[in-house]
Amino acid sequence: MSPTVTTSSEANGNVSAATARAAASAAAVQEATGPQAITMAKALNTALADAMQADPSVLVFGEDVGMLGGVFRITDGLTKTFGQQRCFDTPLAESGIVGMAVGMAMNGMRPVVEMQFDAFAYPAFQQIVSHVAKMHNRTKGALKLPMVIRVPYAGGIGGVEHHCDSSESYYAHTAGLKVFTPATVADAYRMLREAIDSDDPVMFMEPKKLYWSKDLVDLADLRAQHAANADSGTSSEGKAAVARPGTDATLIAYGPSVPTALAAAAAAAEEGRSLEVIDVRSIVPFDDETVCASVRKTGRAVVIAEAHGFASVSSEIVARVQERCFHYLAAPIRRVTGFDIPYPAPKLEHYYLPGVDRILDAVDDLQWEN
Repeated sequence: MSPTVTTSSEANGNVSAATARAAASAAAVQEATGPQAITMAKALNTALADAMQADPSVLVFGEDVGMLGGVFRITDGLTKTFGQQRCFDTPLAESGIVGMAVGMAMNGMRPVVEMQFDAFAYPAFQQIVSHVAKMHNRTKGALKLPMVIRVPYAGGIGGVEHHCDSSESYYAHTAGLKVFTPATVADAYRMLREAIDSDDPVMFMEPKKLYWSKDLVDLADLRAQHAANADSGTSSEGKAAVARPGTDATLIAYGPSVPTALAAAAAAAEEGRSLEVIDVRSIVPFDDETVCASVRKTGRAVVIAEAHGFASVSSEIVARVQERCFHYLAAPIRRVTGFDIPYPAPKLEHYYLPGVDRILDAVDDLQWEN
């Protein structure tokens, strides 16, 4: 049985023990200063812990997120630190998980729920589309839904079907939802904190194959940046990033495809071709300004995504860029995506996923003049 969950007002008066544990945990983390090599999983875990410490109305729940710490260990230690009223397991009922989160968010809490795997979220799709996305509009702004739905998504881990879907297009197509997907360790921390702070519902798409990627980041600096942005009312929401500058063509990618695009750009550089890589970061809202500025500069573009190409986020990106950059384009925009088939068996996924060779082939097809 799931523990009893208090309301926001009750939580503010009954979390002294949890807050003390959280403060001790945060102090231990902050003992190590300066840049550290940490994984994306650790960055997400730290973001959750910091958000829970900062705001007692933040709750984390889902399947196996409690003492187990989640399938990917993203919630590891949160129950021990904050107690079972703040991080707890639920029955295996995704629609119920999201429905409960809707009720909590309507009553002043900030729930963060985990769907465990991308395709596991489909039983909750009716709740997401009919209630999560529409409540603010339905009530003429009277009710906000400050909630985050974390979805480990996409392939590259050798998983079978129902464990490797790229489902971002479903959510991007649903008005009323924000859709974030980090590709770097620092962005994983930064964007999850901003998602939890948002008064609007956020679909937070986490690339599973990047959970174990490492980078040097300064957690203390990230915390300070978040605090400064919160004080000034600024954020990275809706802003793409130039992951690698270039002049000859633009590679536009998000989430799990960003490292692949960077690898392709590095390979192209050895052949004397300069490719700029744009990390979309925020699918909704979308940063037309940064993406189109790059394409206007280079005159050529390739969009890269693991999801099926038909009626997808990559389709939308191509349309937006073509509408805004038509007179700057030296060639039609190309796409490198997953094939329009169900996700293949693990031993075949390397054929399905966009790779460096497929990207370079698309770049070569951009009508270069001899």
